[in-house]
Amino acid sequence: MGDLDISQKDPYFVAVKIFLEKDDCFLVLKDKFGDWDLPGGRIKKSEFNTPFLDIIARKMCEEVGDAIQYNVMPLPDILMRHERVEASPGNPTVHILGLGFRATYLAGSVQLFDSHTEYLWADKNNFIPENYFTGGWLSGVSEYLHRYKN
Repeated sequence: MGDLDISQKDPYFVAVKIFLEKDDCFLVLKDKFGDWDLPGGRIKKSEFNTPFLDIIARKMCEEVGDAIQYNVMPLPDILMRHERVEASPGNPTVHILGLGFRATYLAGSVQLFDSHTEYLWADKNNFIPENYFTGGWLSGVSEYLHRYKN
């Protein structure tokens, strides 16, 4: 019989993360806290029944603007588990399950907003993820590079 004690279950936030590919590069963003990240973010409560591709469209528009055009693979192929301390009252530590989707850049330019300060098209063939990422995001980017660099 299954374990019904919910106190032993680990609650996770769920985020969509996008590996936006252009030539032999992929896009990484630096947030306002000085941390590097992939485009994307957490799913809102109101998006429980929203298709993942629609959530990705929202996050991409919020983080890189609506001028950028891309095609997204319909299913995630990199899974990440990340732990982070929130910048909110009490600074709780949360767990995030990241669903990594590959996307192909088509046209347009990246536009940054208040949540990011810079971006980089990282070359898959010589990018050193340890210099940019930590935790579960580092594991996910490392797996991505292992699978997809030339």
